Amino acid sequence: MDRASELLFYVNGRKVIEKNVDPETMLLPYLRKKLRLTGTKYGCGGGGCGACTVMISRYNPITKRIRHHPANACLIPICSLYGAAVTTVEGIGSTHTRIHPVQERIAKCHGTQCGFCTPGMVMSIYTLLRNHPEPTLDQLTDALGGNLCRCTGYRPIIDACKTFCKTSGCCQSKENGVCCLDQGINGLPEFEEGSKTSPKLFAEEEFLPLDPTQELIFPPELMIMAEKQSQRTRVFGSERMMWFSPVTLKELLEFKFKYPQAPVIMGNTSVGPEVKFKGVFHPVIISPDRIEELSVVNHAYNGLTLGAGLSLAQVKDILADVVQKLPEEKTQMYHALLKHLGTLAGSQIRNMASLGGHIISRHPDSDLNPILAVGNCTLNLLSKEGKRQIPLNEQFLSKCPNADLKPQEILVSVNIPYSRKWEFVSAFRQAQRQENALAIVNSGMRVFFGEGDGIIRELCISYGGVGPATICAKNSCQKLIGRHWNEQMLDIACRLILNEVSLLGSAPGGKVEFKRTLIISFLFKFYLEVSQILKKMDPVHYPSLADKYESALEDLHSKHHCSTLKYQNIGPKQHPEDPIGHPIMHLSGVKHATGEAIYCDDMPLVDQELFLTFVTSSRAHAKIVSIDLSEALSMPGVVDIMTAEHLSDVNSFCFFTEAEKFLATDKVFCVGQLVCAVLADSEVQAKRAAKRVKIVYQDLEPLILTIEESIQHNSSFKPERKLEYGNVDEAFKVVDQILEGEIHMGGQEHFYMETQSMLVVPKGEDQEMDVYVSTQFPKYIQDIVASTLKLPANKVMCHVRRVGGAFGGKVLKTGIIAAVTAFAANKHGRAVRCVLERGEDMLITGGRHPYLGKYKAGFMNDGRILALDMEHYSNAGASLDESLFVIEMGLLKMDNAYKFPNLRCRGWACRTNLPSNTAFRGFGFPQAALITESCITEVAAKCGLSPEKVRIINMYKEIDQTPYKQEINAKNLIQCWRECMAMSSYSLRKVAVEKFNAENYWKKKGLAMVPLKFPVGLGSRAAGQAAALVHIYLDGSVLVTHGGIEMGQGVHTKMIQVVSRELRMPMSNVHLRGTSTETVPNANISGGSVVADLNGLAVKDACQTLLKRLEPIISKNPKGTWKDWAQTAFDESINLSAVGYFRGYESDMNWEKGEGQPFEYFVYGAACSEVEIDCLTGDHKGLGESGVFLGCSVFFAIHDAVSAARQERGLHGPLTLNSPLTPEKIRMACEDKFTKMIPRDEPGSYVPWNVPI
Repeated sequence: MDRASELLFYVNGRKVIEKNVDPETMLLPYLRKKLRLTGTKYGCGGGGCGACTVMISRYNPITKRIRHHPANACLIPICSLYGAAVTTVEGIGSTHTRIHPVQERIAKCHGTQCGFCTPGMVMSIYTLLRNHPEPTLDQLTDALGGNLCRCTGYRPIIDACKTFCKTSGCCQSKENGVCCLDQGINGLPEFEEGSKTSPKLFAEEEFLPLDPTQELIFPPELMIMAEKQSQRTRVFGSERMMWFSPVTLKELLEFKFKYPQAPVIMGNTSVGPEVKFKGVFHPVIISPDRIEELSVVNHAYNGLTLGAGLSLAQVKDILADVVQKLPEEKTQMYHALLKHLGTLAGSQIRNMASLGGHIISRHPDSDLNPILAVGNCTLNLLSKEGKRQIPLNEQFLSKCPNADLKPQEILVSVNIPYSRKWEFVSAFRQAQRQENALAIVNSGMRVFFGEGDGIIRELCISYGGVGPATICAKNSCQKLIGRHWNEQMLDIACRLILNEVSLLGSAPGGKVEFKRTLIISFLFKFYLEVSQILKKMDPVHYPSLADKYESALEDLHSKHHCSTLKYQNIGPKQHPEDPIGHPIMHLSGVKHATGEAIYCDDMPLVDQELFLTFVTSSRAHAKIVSIDLSEALSMPGVVDIMTAEHLSDVNSFCFFTEAEKFLATDKVFCVGQLVCAVLADSEVQAKRAAKRVKIVYQDLEPLILTIEESIQHNSSFKPERKLEYGNVDEAFKVVDQILEGEIHMGGQEHFYMETQSMLVVPKGEDQEMDVYVSTQFPKYIQDIVASTLKLPANKVMCHVRRVGGAFGGKVLKTGIIAAVTAFAANKHGRAVRCVLERGEDMLITGGRHPYLGKYKAGFMNDGRILALDMEHYSNAGASLDESLFVIEMGLLKMDNAYKFPNLRCRGWACRTNLPSNTAFRGFGFPQAALITESCITEVAAKCGLSPEKVRIINMYKEIDQTPYKQEINAKNLIQCWRECMAMSSYSLRKVAVEKFNAENYWKKKGLAMVPLKFPVGLGSRAAGQAAALVHIYLDGSVLVTHGGIEMGQGVHTKMIQVVSRELRMPMSNVHLRGTSTETVPNANISGGSVVADLNGLAVKDACQTLLKRLEPIISKNPKGTWKDWAQTAFDESINLSAVGYFRGYESDMNWEKGEGQPFEYFVYGAACSEVEIDCLTGDHKGLGESGVFLGCSVFFAIHDAVSAARQERGLHGPLTLNSPLTPEKIRMACEDKFTKMIPRDEPGSYVPWNVPI
């Protein structure tokens, strides 16, 4: 056997040859660390976020075609790339050469904010355009299905991509025969607003045209290699692993015979995540390369045979072609498979994963296996001993030894039979979202009637997600054979299947009652689908479905809704060169799109740099009995392992009132608490050693996880906060009605795309230390590091260029991680890098506080709320963090848009055994205001009024007073409400929703409109001070720096706009490098929606100081340039540098008295949302897009839709829905005959799989 151990592939048109390849190396670290192509980002490491998307191109010598496809670099072993061309974001365009139209448009259409996800977005769209230069909107949304963004809300990204579509701007779905563009806003008459607004943010006609002839060509050398060279089996090896890439079927069988336990890898989408996340290790990998027999597509008389090596994307294209060409009665199976292939994972994974790999992996929630299992599919197997065929049935899927592959066998191809006349196949799935999410339950169902008599001859039903393997309900199906297809059969079938496909109350994954309901809801949908087809085929013998039932079969309405957006125009008096108010592109936008924007972990390796990783607690409340570091310390590359003992007296820091420990000492108080830190020469070595640290725990009581448990154990942080206005107790005596209720809100993960990242570099003299870190609060990092190293702050400099998303999550925990990293750097005198993996980040850091809100409302029959008594409980976690401040802000903002004449609200931060929750976008306001809105919705139901009527009757009336006695002018609030009513055509829409609900039993629509009053301010003047530094150089250029952090909100761009206006110079004259404690000391935290306000006023102050100095010079030479004025000023010894300062807004709050002026101003808004829900599955789709809190209009619209369903079913009692409103909660609230049919487990009779926090 001829073997080659040299790896050859191309990256961005350049040849790469590797002679000693480690088979464990993935493409992502290779690109970033070896080739220094850092545009491709690490986001999750598991193929789930798309930040690492690259384009892979391969030439097929048989078809003579080049195939381009997107792929996740984090899952691609470089050994699999022989003969391939890899294109990264750097390869398609840069600011040094020319930028690609995709890069230009995503930047100029405002499709980037923090920019961390942008290279992945760019590469997904670029790859689509390489295959389809004029894509449809469906192709576009499909291409982006595997890419996550945390900042933009996707609309501007889609807007940018739409400019490449054939039909830009239209939703391509003519509902009622009318184009969306002719219907006004969402199909209703437009609201006229005159000349104050503009519908555009960018000039599409100015964009670079897309010219496919200018793209990188596929390397001719790779074509010649593929055509001419005799293929050789490639062998790559390291100390730990061997990688074999056979190129013929014969060699593949030989390797499988020699290494029967070795996995066969095609796309690495199953084995890769297992290795990374579950610690599975394979000493031998077999990866077939372009073996023809594995890519066969054979159209036989009885069906289709597909090679096991075809990617799922290729299978999708093949099936789409087949269903176009063959009669519908033959393609039932293929239609069902196509339905699930459209939503299975994202485009990147579908292009990497193979059909055979998907089948052989037999994941319990596989979307394709339940369909294949009901379709009489067979698997063609091969080994050195010969070929054989086995059925793809329940025994195979549950890995029964006598129905499975033998260790030395491989799957060559799959036979998928054609369907027959009177045979019907359907597929169903329900997930948390509609694409790129694992199914909660999925199903494949097939029935065969033999002839048109409606008597069941064959019936096959299988489910995924309801057990350790795909489950086939064969006993139930057997009992139903011979029965007529009618409602009596359906009722018997539901009961039989619930009995056979049984789920324990403690089943893994939880959601047990929801899953039981979906099992029979899907069966009902199948019954209706088949009944409808039978009616069409034979209208005489089969009854029509009730009109109200037909909606169960319709998809939720079009996913392409045309958005009509309006933007404020510039006033006529504004100077034409003044950039304020113009839709200026994010000044890093193009760099985001080209991958040139540098984030913390993109910084080059420092000489002798070490990597630090943490060992975290696996117990929620326990005593540490012992820590054994010996094995870990003996591993190669390990330099040190630090525990609390090493940090000794610097192992804690006090931020507010309570000191928090960095590393656990004798006890741990949550899973994910930092216990020790491993320092090694590389990330791989540090991670391996961390797994070898042995910690023995002894569990302690009590274990407190939920708010309810903390109340029971009286476990909370002090002090309690209270706000009181009027006389609540007296008011309760005079009201018409009183209600009491509560609502629970779950937490939320920050999921900033860039995980916690830092690089600490000792300078080598005077104990100076540079900290490069992704944080919102450099001053805090400086303080905590200085304290830990026992240095004055002037020796520690913290630098932040930009942050890849933060949302409140890069403050206190970032400081603790930075302190330990700096301690390690200082101890060893070497640079130390610490970058958390996504799983570590989510484990170690907290998120948004879960809340429990209790309310007692006294109100009149007309909806006026006269008395409100509220209790707010937040789940703070194991340490105080910012939880008390969150409670305070929640109390101060809980009134939202309403005047409650008599109010009492108390708040507690509950101490639990969870990672400490922390600041999060909105900072307590979304939770507090949702409690209030929930109360209003319940009051409306009691009064028999619409929630909107109760909202308007309780709304602030122009000049008014808040509960903390601050004066407010709510004129703009009322104006927003009225405009939203008009623009959304609320009254007409309400009528249309009611009509839809009257005509549809299984689908319901809901409508809700919610106002917003958001107070802006930080509660104290000191927290609002800001500073800036502005230099004018002698060539007339300006450098500005300030204390704000750029984390996607565009604050640096805004500051340059401020300089441009104040100094009356073009923005191109002004530069801003980043934020550093070296240039602006003692800067406050960047958060609270005030960063641009405060720093903008400081920048303005500096500019005005400079202008005042330069005024005499400018007035003497008014037609001069900035270069002239700067030179003259220098010649006259006038200082061209100025510090700007803003003292902060007047702000105070006295909690003893419950009054103050904590806020500078209030912003107002209103949002109307319409949703449609599927009452059988809980699936839902909304219209419109709103900001953080106004998104709760979707929550209340769903509430409205669920209420409509319940009323139709005769359920008139109070409806309590908790947040978030998942498909599970929606489905289970729409009670019907199916929810009544399922078995229910008595609480206490089982241990639930999860505890809702």
